[in-house]
Amino acid sequence: MSPQSASPSVTQHVPVGIGLRRGPLMREIEEQRPNVDFLEVAPENWLRFGGPVKERFKALLEDYPLYTHGLSLSIGGPAELDLDFVDAVGEFLDEYRPALYSEHLSFCSDNAHLYDLMPIPFTEEAIDHVVARIDTVQQRLGRRLVLENVSYYSPVESTMDEQRFILTILERSGCDLLLDVNNVFVNSVNHGYDPYAFIDAMPAERVRYLHVAGHHQVEDDLIIDSHGAPVSAPVWDLLEHTYRHVGPVPTLLERDFDIPPLDELMGEVAQIRRAGERALGSKAA
Repeated sequence: MSPQSASPSVTQHVPVGIGLRRGPLMREIEEQRPNVDFLEVAPENWLRFGGPVKERFKALLEDYPLYTHGLSLSIGGPAELDLDFVDAVGEFLDEYRPALYSEHLSFCSDNAHLYDLMPIPFTEEAIDHVVARIDTVQQRLGRRLVLENVSYYSPVESTMDEQRFILTILERSGCDLLLDVNNVFVNSVNHGYDPYAFIDAMPAERVRYLHVAGHHQVEDDLIIDSHGAPVSAPVWDLLEHTYRHVGPVPTLLERDFDIPPLDELMGEVAQIRRAGERALGSKAA
């Protein structure tokens, strides 16, 4: 049956993955071979490993596609791009051939590593700076960069809002978007905007990848993007809405702290799949 003649009521499948972390989680994944569609790693956490760790990593990639999500590119940083680092990441990407290389639309270094993801000022000057650096990275790696919208807490210097800032960078740079649904919700509460309108404004054809995660509610109007808790009810609702806008985009369940046993993570993986089924089934109908 051709795609054109397929039944409109058939639900589209959302590929769902989890992050690979060395330690207990990696051992559980090796032993149980869970029903996930891909694994995600930060390339810089695996660049210098050889021997048994590298062999274990390669063995997992025989069963799972790889997605990469970096932490150290500092695409908006004031210091010069670390081209040696970019080249090292490029070697990793050439060796393991992930589906995509994603990073953060933020900066994390100046004359030293800041060990945090800092927001970029929403200004025309910052856009010029970031677009030029994206072009350098994309040409050096020979592939399109996928950048994530980040959470932030203090107001940054702005001549425009976050939405226009992201859209302009996408338009001018040719990069794609990793749409972090939890970050949209966190920022919407902390900075007072409509998360559903924000999602709808993002160009669906440029959204290559989704992240969904938990957060910590400090006050009614203050949320910390912790990646250390289960996904909240409002974020589940926003994720379902996101699928209706962008379709069956690969989605990572992001959990970096207080990582529970694998069977608990797989419960949330199942919830992501159900959210996709509800959204895409109703859209098709």
